[in-house]
Amino acid sequence: MLQTCPRPWSLRERTLPASLRVLVVAPHPDDFDAVGLTLRHLHAQGHALHVAVLTSGANGVDDGFGGAHDAAAKAALREAEQRESCAFFGLPSERLAFLRLWEEETTPEDALAPLRAWMAARPADLVFMPHGNDSNRTHRRTFEAVCQVAGEQGLRAWALLNRDAKTLDMHTDVFFDFDEAEAQWKAQLLRLHRSQQERNLRTRGSGFDARVLEVNRQAAAGLPARRPYAETFELMRLG
Repeated sequence: MLQTCPRPWSLRERTLPASLRVLVVAPHPDDFDAVGLTLRHLHAQGHALHVAVLTSGANGVDDGFGGAHDAAAKAALREAEQRESCAFFGLPSERLAFLRLWEEETTPEDALAPLRAWMAARPADLVFMPHGNDSNRTHRRTFEAVCQVAGEQGLRAWALLNRDAKTLDMHTDVFFDFDEAEAQWKAQLLRLHRSQQERNLRTRGSGFDARVLEVNRQAAAGLPARRPYAETFELMRLG
């Protein structure tokens, strides 16, 4: 069905087959929220969302923020922010996993073991993941890791590669456009990542919420979208 749709097409205006299993593979805490309205739409339709956050994102916390000074405290802080945002979203807590890949000195073969186990236990119909053409190294490693594990496991699923503030270039095959009221809900979701909101305000002069919504606003401008913002994706077949 997805392959035959004319592109770009609106996810809001199409009905997907019922009861899909949707995996969301997030490089850092907060990447789930960057496509939060698309995921809320699928969640409301009854599709089962399962989220894996691959790294703790401890390096993204200012020293001393929330009393966190070492890597363990910063990791716990960011994961607590993600739990809070997922609770606000309405995701059952048992569907959120923190894998903490690439944070220990392990062999390349051992490094992906948690991801292999998590994906094997949840054969996917759809996978949301970062685009491989991204300036952020962890985003690229996440893309490569999911492709590798999907190939090993013989997974045949559609992947939706999302546009991020650091995505260098991509084709837009699928979009979910949204209005100002929905943008305010998304901004509230994003602000629950307080460490990132405060760091962006300090370093960029605008919040994490404003940065993500500006990406969405610019994306909608080049699409046949009916609303002023859009989360956008490139479609790719895994396996």
